[in-house]
Amino acid sequence: MKNKMYSVLYALAAAVFYALNVPCSKLLLDKIAPTVMAGLLYIGAGIGVGIMYLFRYKHESSAERLAKEDTPYTVGMVVLDMIAPILLMIGVKLGTSANASLLGNFEIVATTVIALLVFKEKVSKVLWTAIGFITLSSIILSFSGKESLDFTVGSLFVLGAAACWGLENNCTRKISDKSTYQIVTIKGLCSGTGSLIVAMILGEKLPQMKYILPALLLGFIAYGLSIFTYIRAQKDLGAAKTSAYYAVAPFIGAFLSFVLLHEKLTAAYIIALIVMIAGTAFAAADTLVHNHSHVHTHTFTHTHDGSTHTHTITHCHDHEHFFTDKKHGHTHSTAELEQFLIHTDHHKKEAM
Repeated sequence: MKNKMYSVLYALAAAVFYALNVPCSKLLLDKIAPTVMAGLLYIGAGIGVGIMYLFRYKHESSAERLAKEDTPYTVGMVVLDMIAPILLMIGVKLGTSANASLLGNFEIVATTVIALLVFKEKVSKVLWTAIGFITLSSIILSFSGKESLDFTVGSLFVLGAAACWGLENNCTRKISDKSTYQIVTIKGLCSGTGSLIVAMILGEKLPQMKYILPALLLGFIAYGLSIFTYIRAQKDLGAAKTSAYYAVAPFIGAFLSFVLLHEKLTAAYIIALIVMIAGTAFAAADTLVHNHSHVHTHTFTHTHDGSTHTHTITHCHDHEHFFTDKKHGHTHSTAELEQFLIHTDHHKKEAM
């Protein structure tokens, strides 16, 4: 349970770090083209965490590093991170940015559905409820008028981008037990390079060096540290639940824009925030429940035919623990294994 609470903090830290991206990037986007900006942020993440990795490398065991069997998920993570921005850019070009913002919320649902169907990750009813509230709050926050509801060909590309990021989240989850430093370094440098290639294809120009350095620094904080803590959270929470907690990032970003850029907090923000809090409460409730098995061994002795026989019976049942402020309770699951009794039935003779 302690590990899960730390993981929740990691997920929320990831959201806070990424939320810095919104107001800070706005200050740089007047001088840097959008796709180039994305590339620089990723590369900044790769370089920054890569430098951290130089000091960590000697202390890692070979078992912690990515191995040959992790290659499919590592390649998938990088390739999907390259494809998703391309699909998003096409979607925005063929549709509207408002529509893209609204449909981008599908990433949370896509991550959860893929985790459930493809990677067989357990998703409880409580977590589905949390995801429902969180998705609704994100839709409220990103809704910007009638044009948000216009479904065009571009919308399909935006949904495709969200699905790619959902699959990418799950690929990253499969290797989250390995070196976080190594994963973020590879992800940052490879995805950043991919984004810059896309930028060149789109005809975007590199900015002056005095703008590149702040972008790289922002990338290290908003992308590098965010991805780092996100992957750490996935180790215990899984892809679906981490995605749910991470969804608070837009709300933190909007609040920081209010503080730093003096942008207004709208009524929609307040309503969406209330719905988000409800969703986060459900996600927290699901996190505080964990399943485990209890095994009880009973030994009893009886005498017949002049001999003493000792029987050992093991009673095993699964149940859920839940925690509240005042009590620690048990809820027996249906998997009581129907009073599963294992008779070892090896009779130990003891002299009377």
